[in-house]
Amino acid sequence: MQVIATAGHVDHGKSSLVTALTGMQPDRLEEERRRGLTIDLGFAWTTLPGGRVVAVVDVPGHEKFVGTMLAGVGSVPAALVVVAADDGWSAQTAEHVAVLDALGVRDALLVVTKSDLADPGPVLADVTERLAETSMGVVPGVAASSRTGDGVPAVAAALEELLAGLPAPDTAAPVRLWVDRAFTIRGAGTVVTGTLAAGIVRTGDRFTLAGREVVVRGLHSLGEPVEQAAATARVALNLRGTAVEDLSRGDALLTPGAFRSTAELDVVLVHPVEGRLPAELVVHVGSATVAARVRPLDDAALRLRLAHPLPVRVGDRLILRDPGARRVHGADVRDVDPPQLRRRGAARARAADLDAGWDAAADLARRRLVLLEEFAAMGWPVPTGATTVGRWLLAPGLADELSARVPAVVARYRQLRPLESGPPVAVLRSALELPDAELVAGLVRAPLTLRDGRVVAADSGLPEPVQRAVTGVLAALAADPFAAPDTEALAAAGLGPRELAAAVRDGQLVKIAEGVVLAPGVEDRARRALAGLPQPFTLSQARQAWRTSRRVAVPLAEWLDARGVTVALPDRTRRMR
Repeated sequence: MQVIATAGHVDHGKSSLVTALTGMQPDRLEEERRRGLTIDLGFAWTTLPGGRVVAVVDVPGHEKFVGTMLAGVGSVPAALVVVAADDGWSAQTAEHVAVLDALGVRDALLVVTKSDLADPGPVLADVTERLAETSMGVVPGVAASSRTGDGVPAVAAALEELLAGLPAPDTAAPVRLWVDRAFTIRGAGTVVTGTLAAGIVRTGDRFTLAGREVVVRGLHSLGEPVEQAAATARVALNLRGTAVEDLSRGDALLTPGAFRSTAELDVVLVHPVEGRLPAELVVHVGSATVAARVRPLDDAALRLRLAHPLPVRVGDRLILRDPGARRVHGADVRDVDPPQLRRRGAARARAADLDAGWDAAADLARRRLVLLEEFAAMGWPVPTGATTVGRWLLAPGLADELSARVPAVVARYRQLRPLESGPPVAVLRSALELPDAELVAGLVRAPLTLRDGRVVAADSGLPEPVQRAVTGVLAALAADPFAAPDTEALAAAGLGPRELAAAVRDGQLVKIAEGVVLAPGVEDRARRALAGLPQPFTLSQARQAWRTSRRVAVPLAEWLDARGVTVALPDRTRRMR
């Protein structure tokens, strides 16, 4: 399916043309049919003779409903520009075309209606020439009469040719469905409708909407229930998890985590304006409308502060409307998380960056490092040369720059604390001013390595006097594995609490309890000694098997219990697991 929007004056027969094409009356409201005036968005669809399905969003033509018109065309890739042969170009036509031009619409079809009332040739020539000066360029034009039916088949054929040339939508993209209607159906609950411009929606999918998680209970497209709908499509979603009273036109159904709502953004006007813009404008994007404060950075770049946040992305096209002057301006979003402008000249420098073509590489270079998910939610791709470390994205060259600082941090730490093998990860994180300890793992490079939560060198070890004392203790334990030296003997050898802690961290000694250290491998030796005992056994039997004192046997038995080697029984005996 493909979707187009109508544009043109209220008297130019837009709705009649849609009805002649589709056989459906797009005006839903009784007042619209009574007055012959489109007030709200209307919808119709048909299968063209060539088999292509097209949905039409019929937007109001009256000047009082320009805001509604903007809500209808914001997500639609192509337009049907309707002008009457007996009226021609009008102020309202000019306003609608200005909107399409500001949106950057490139694909359009011109239809001159009421060809039975006047010669359509002059109007076709005039409007074609005017449209050529816009983003639409030279568009095909067809004359038709909704009353007699003349030219309607030609409109359908031209429409089919136009749709065949539209670029394919990105069905792999996250969903951002701008809601244009929200209502309830008895027995079904809340229903929202909109134009699916990208992605795929399926029954059972979970989204966020107005700050809540919602689930798609049911899905309709072109009036029929479907299991899934792929862009571009008109869809109606029956939702669980929200009440219709909490929704309004302009809300957006979003893939969770894929978009970032913002109230401050930097934009660049598509066409610079002469003179100053008003301090306040109305911003339109998708079906949303929000007031905004405007801070000019130069003739083209602006900073907008929205009255409430919207899920906009870099690359979005906004419409900035001055209701008083009935003027609209197109603006491209360049940054949805802009820097503060505090220093003198900061606004001018920022404008120069934005005007030069702000891109993913420039944005990442300014941020230096950012969460990958957040960067993608802004609308940026991963720039060439960037480095990914866990959940983080680092600017090109930054990982190498930070890694080059690590050895000096480690050396300084060891100089201050020679008994420690290296700085804990938290120390390195602080020294490098990193936002997350997760980043440290990606910055430690050989010969340094991460071990037990510290950054250590491959040849790191204990100071020579401490190593000599530890070697002596290990030699004694090799002859008698469970004869742990007491605190006095250790102190005499030069192994106080700090030195012992360093030896344990280095893996050369095993701490069983305070003041009790044994050699690595003690667990296996103790297990083998106990294996020959009758089960269960007493502490006395274990002590004799180990040939050690009660000072060592008691904490060793409890240590083995804690490690799951043995099980303590209610009668104070133990057994092997």
